[in-house]
Amino acid sequence: MMNHRVSDLIIRIKNAIRANRREVVFNNLKINKAICKVLVTEGFLEGFKIDIKDNKKIIIAKIKYEKRIPNFTDVLVVSKPSLRKYARACGILGIQMKGKHTIILSTNKGIMTGREAIKRNMGGEILFRIW
Repeated sequence: MMNHRVSDLIIRIKNAIRANRREVVFNNLKINKAICKVLVTEGFLEGFKIDIKDNKKIIIAKIKYEKRIPNFTDVLVVSKPSLRKYARACGILGIQMKGKHTIILSTNKGIMTGREAIKRNMGGEILFRIW
């Protein structure tokens, strides 16, 4: 297991897509649940459930496919433990407009997309981009 929880989650999702798997399993952490909720509302995951395996709680997320093609092609971790990336609402707007991707950030109001942060006029740590 990696020390950076968000990177671990993203790498597991990327590996599952490359292996054409329908489900991804990762640790039951508060941040992982929050990220899964955002990815479900954005349409990248079908859903997720919490299960118990070997007396440990785990999260099982289902990747959303359409005609055997996943709903997203790649995920890029932006903020790393060695280099955190923060942005204000106006900075998020500039990043969001540069391409057809969704930005996921961590704010003081929880995990949310870049569009939602712009609506609330909030900034935060940019966790990753997904497209």
